[in-house]
Amino acid sequence: MSIVFSALVAVFVGFAASVAVILSAAQALGATAGQTVSMVAALAIGTALPSIWLSWRYRMPMICAWSTPGAALIAAASGFDMAAAVAAFLVAALLMMLTAAFRPLGRLIERIPMPIASAMLAGVIFRFVVAVFDEMRLSPWLVLPLLAVFLVARLLNPFLGVIAALAAGIVISFAGGLAHWPGGEIALTSLEIVTPRFDIAAMLGIGVPLYLVTMAAQNLPGFAVLRAAGYKPPTAPALFATGLVSLLTAPFGAHMTNMAAISASICTGGDTHPDPAQRWKAGVVYGFAYLVVAGCTGLLIALLLALPKALIVAVAGLGLVGSFTGALGQTMSSDKERFAAAIAFCVAASSLSLFGIGSAFWSLIAGLAVLTLDFAAGRLRSRS
Repeated sequence: MSIVFSALVAVFVGFAASVAVILSAAQALGATAGQTVSMVAALAIGTALPSIWLSWRYRMPMICAWSTPGAALIAAASGFDMAAAVAAFLVAALLMMLTAAFRPLGRLIERIPMPIASAMLAGVIFRFVVAVFDEMRLSPWLVLPLLAVFLVARLLNPFLGVIAALAAGIVISFAGGLAHWPGGEIALTSLEIVTPRFDIAAMLGIGVPLYLVTMAAQNLPGFAVLRAAGYKPPTAPALFATGLVSLLTAPFGAHMTNMAAISASICTGGDTHPDPAQRWKAGVVYGFAYLVVAGCTGLLIALLLALPKALIVAVAGLGLVGSFTGALGQTMSSDKERFAAAIAFCVAASSLSLFGIGSAFWSLIAGLAVLTLDFAAGRLRSRS
């Protein structure tokens, strides 16, 4: 029962804490109601299948998830529709598979300084965190209680903060007449294929940053959690499996499947099972639970869309505070790279768009350019 309980808690934490960010991404892409349901259902399927297969195949809790920072990056992009975004998702998935197949590519990505990659992520997430307080100005009687619940609940357990805020927001919204259940028939779930339109701006502005953010902020911490629990995860097979699933689910609107960190930490500890060799079963239960989520996605989305916009924005921002804190800490961690990372952060946090390509891509370019100039100047000074 501890295996089942840990798996279900991991599903609840992973879904409730990040689904608001997915809805923001769908809205930014102009997704229809059907495409939004398809996006979340495909992400749930993409989370379930590799979790089941990898856990069973390698006998360790290989917990997968969708890329929440990646969803935040998509939501921060502008000027793209679902067709262009799906093409970008395919590019990101192919890059992930190439990373698994060709080790030199993986080493090249690993050579990107972590402060620069973290600065890009922190800059993208910054807008969502700030939006919490913008909504507080417009809806103080809703957002203030959510913030209070979040701050108190996270003292008891970091995993509970966002979930408690969401639960409190649902109660306040329905009790105060702020929620409005959508009219008409509600589909239990659905999958809709979106024909990709290959757009260079989308592939560079969404696809490449999505791949980099997912590698730096999701896969690397996910493997670290498994190693900390005493496992030796098969890196290349895991990257290939999640990349392949991402490739297959992208036409339905799913952006990226990756190794989980927070959800994995729930399923890899002694509370799941005292015998580490038995904890792989939690990954299988976790996967089948996400298939259930995929089967009733329409109902879950209808509930969330019935809630006021301020609640969704606030929960999305609060759900990203942890990621923002970690990314910001990495951004400022190195004296040599701090200035370049600060420039990268500012570019990513801006609304910059050049040649149709968004700020996330230019953030990476700016940070690496400044770092190269600093390195060249240091070499010149050392020679003189």
